[in-house]
Amino acid sequence: MSHGAFSLLYWSPRILTILFAVFLSLFALDVFNEAHGFWGIVGALLIHLIPAVAIVAVLVAAWRWEWIGAVLFSMAAAFYTWNVAPRHLDWAMTIGGPLLAIALLFLVNWIERAKLLEAHLRFR
Repeated sequence: MSHGAFSLLYWSPRILTILFAVFLSLFALDVFNEAHGFWGIVGALLIHLIPAVAIVAVLVAAWRWEWIGAVLFSMAAAFYTWNVAPRHLDWAMTIGGPLLAIALLFLVNWIERAKLLEAHLRFR
C-alpha cells in the first residue's frame, strides 16, 4: 500500500469525527430562536452541545487507542438507532450511519496499526 493510502486510512476517521462533531453542533443553533434571555440561551446552548462534546471526548481517546473509537462509536450508533429507529428511520441513518462508518474506520485503523506505524516510519 502506498504512503497516500496509509495516510488516508489513518486520517479519515479522525477528520470525519471532527466534521461529525461540527455537524452535531449545528443542531444547537436552534436555541437562538427561543426568547429566554441571555443566560437561558447560554444554558440551552451548553445542553445542546453535550453530544458534540461527547464525540470530541471519544475522539481524544480514540486518537491514541483506535479500539476505543471502534467500540464507543459503534455503541453510540447502536444506542441512538435503538432509541429512534422505528419512528425516525431517517434520523437513525443521518446520525447512526456516520457513527457506524467512523467506528468501522477506527476498527480498520486498529487492525492495521502495525502496518500504519511501519509506513509512517518508513515514509518519514
